[in-house]
Amino acid sequence: MADKFQVVIVGAGPAGLSAAARAAELDSKHGRARPSYLLLDGFGLPAKTIQRYQKGKPVMDEPGYLDIRSDLRFSAGTREQVLAGWVEDIRRLRINARLSATVSQISGQRGEFRVALGDGTVYTAEHVVLAIGLEGNPRKIGATGEELEGVQYQLDDPKEYAEEKILVVGAGDSAIENALALAQQNDVWIINRGKEFSRTKEANLTKVLAALNDTSCRLQCYYETRISRITRDPGRSRPLQVTLQTAAGDEVFEGDRIIARLGAEPPRRFVESIGITFPSERRDALPALSQTYESNVPGIYIIGSLAGYPLIKQAMNQGYDVIEVINGNQIRPADYPLLERQFHGLVGDRDPDSTLQRFKQIVPMFRELNALAFRELIMESEVIVAYPAGEEFEEVRRRMEALRAADAGRARARRATRVIREGEVIYSPGEFGTSFYTIVAGEVSVQPADSAASVPLGRGEFFGESSLLSGRPRAERVVAGAGCVLVETPRRTMIKLMSSNEELRAGIDWIFIVRELQRHFVPAANPRELRDVAARVEVRQYRPGQVLFKEGETAASLFVLRSGNVSLSRSGPAGQRLVAQLRAGQLVGEMGLMGDAVRRETASATVASEALELKRPEFIALCRRPDARLGSLRRDAADRSKDIARMAVQPEAGALIDFMMSEGLGEATNVLLIDETLCVGCDNCEKACAETHGGLSRLNRRAGATFAHVHIPVACRHCEQPHCMKDCPPNSIRRSASGEVFIDDTCIGCGNCQSNCPYGVIRMEQAPTPKAGLLQWLLLGRGPGPGEHAGHGAHGEGGGKKTAVKCDACIGLANGPACVKACPTGAAMRIGPERYIDFIEKAHR
Repeated sequence: MADKFQVVIVGAGPAGLSAAARAAELDSKHGRARPSYLLLDGFGLPAKTIQRYQKGKPVMDEPGYLDIRSDLRFSAGTREQVLAGWVEDIRRLRINARLSATVSQISGQRGEFRVALGDGTVYTAEHVVLAIGLEGNPRKIGATGEELEGVQYQLDDPKEYAEEKILVVGAGDSAIENALALAQQNDVWIINRGKEFSRTKEANLTKVLAALNDTSCRLQCYYETRISRITRDPGRSRPLQVTLQTAAGDEVFEGDRIIARLGAEPPRRFVESIGITFPSERRDALPALSQTYESNVPGIYIIGSLAGYPLIKQAMNQGYDVIEVINGNQIRPADYPLLERQFHGLVGDRDPDSTLQRFKQIVPMFRELNALAFRELIMESEVIVAYPAGEEFEEVRRRMEALRAADAGRARARRATRVIREGEVIYSPGEFGTSFYTIVAGEVSVQPADSAASVPLGRGEFFGESSLLSGRPRAERVVAGAGCVLVETPRRTMIKLMSSNEELRAGIDWIFIVRELQRHFVPAANPRELRDVAARVEVRQYRPGQVLFKEGETAASLFVLRSGNVSLSRSGPAGQRLVAQLRAGQLVGEMGLMGDAVRRETASATVASEALELKRPEFIALCRRPDARLGSLRRDAADRSKDIARMAVQPEAGALIDFMMSEGLGEATNVLLIDETLCVGCDNCEKACAETHGGLSRLNRRAGATFAHVHIPVACRHCEQPHCMKDCPPNSIRRSASGEVFIDDTCIGCGNCQSNCPYGVIRMEQAPTPKAGLLQWLLLGRGPGPGEHAGHGAHGEGGGKKTAVKCDACIGLANGPACVKACPTGAAMRIGPERYIDFIEKAHR
């Protein structure tokens, strides 16, 4: 009987230790003579994963909104501080643990599980808690040479390496922490397969961006890059030769070492040997669990990383909760009060866990997410509910206002249900926005910008994906219907989910393709009718300068530009001349399928771009449908031909637009141009900008490029997909519904936006001293004059915090941007891409 326990806990990481600590406390509370539990781990020390963290590694207590619930102490600190606290608590609580005890087999059933060790010892348990984590199964690079000497998947002490060239592969917390530590005494490049660091904690994001923007730091980053091949030559000074697939093409990196931190995979073979099943064959699939962490094998519970909860605080909370459940105590998760607020405005009295479960059942996309990912999605999103106008709406609105008022003074505001009226517009055509909407109940009405007809979308469907993926303005009006319940998810959360869940990304890609087919070709078709065609559409990615098709080729397909932009050029006596510029949302190459099949232009990506390729057979199948937009397609093609002809007959106009594209105007939505034949150099534009923005001009008229008499000063272009928004830790860079990109007052001054902007329009500045009024300057001579710098604020010159400043196109200012209004000759103008051709023609009259 000495070897029989109420619960055996396998794994002494944060989750397992917290579970054992709760069991020890309950034993003490109930005066039990012997431990009711046993903690087992194959490693010789507790918390193997943290023991193997690099020395001095900071351990974070994220997510910040979640309270800790454990009998073990835990707060942010170094690896050594956290471990020392746990060792002390293990002694204080007299936790019944056996270390260096590897579990080889678990068999039996609830009430009589047999847990066998490698040395032949067998323990019997009523319940088993698996807290074994994933760290023993690191993901490999997936390239030839991934096992060569010098390629490693663990870093114990970064100080072991000095004056080396090192590649760190990965964009998660471990990779970032390793790279930052190694860069103290090595030249380090971190390889990020994505466009940004979407899966890391906010604190690590801030640190890595600050390091990348610090010219004295020895850290650099390859974005949108993968390793395709690794070779080793011991005779070379830098023995590793690594072929990198970058956004700009292949590149060979010569270095000393590769440290890959790509996460880990579950120990599937062992888990399945117990009888636990996985929902799919995907390598990163995790077991399906109940709300109380119970697996499909009754009596076996899974917590921690293997349950999808990799953060220490979450894992420790689970350890506490699961022991309470096993002891028959009903306990609510630590995030329960936060979810109550999220759902407070909904009809009905379901508890948050039931509501979460209901949401997950209703929406197919949500079913692809594990429990952690889904809870995090809801916690980071906003729940919107529509009520009919009247007393019920007013009562719910008052209730939500009272809930928010109770939060006044809190350092971090908590989300609560957003209540709207039925019939309220969610967004309108032409508005800029990147949030993603999922319909949980009721329906919305979707009306395309160029159509009077509305299409209903019902529960389980989603919208807003086009702007999320392309950055272009909303192309439709969406109106809330009766009983409508939506989940509005911000861009960063969706990018994080899409980067970690291929099935979710594939689902969003698929509906994007279907809706683009509807928008351009067959608006009345439903998704089921387009399933076969959509399945044959391919998503193509193009580097800057890469060719989609060449002049003289026979057309076999057309392209729908998803993001970026494409230049069309024709050959002539003076070489290639640009004749058109196409933006996201437009068709490219359709004229080759609608008339002469010989391509008349060469199409090439101006910036990194994505396009959907629709081949001729699929295009013909769509055109044969009775609801095909043939008339609109012909009109659009005719208009395109006229625009190309207007450019083709003016070689000098082609040179000007080529210059404009080379200066990045292809991705601009609102750019400042100055006609130097009219400009008198008065600098009223800069002075007006300074006066509008507290004494700091966001415009540099003299700087910038000039061609012929057209000058492009240094001022924000308000890009379709703003580079500055990428990896902003506090999400301070926003876009208004009318398209202006601006920085709010939550900026922390990390400088990442300044580094990311390719046009040099962002700079770091201290707040200027408030200026005296105009009359005081005129009558008394106090302070600087209009447009003159007032100096820095209370901290004085060189002191105080610097934050980012940039042109915001005078958002909200009546009659438009101050720089344009202040120009006495009309030389300054702000225009969008739709006016480029008219501007160029006017410039050459």
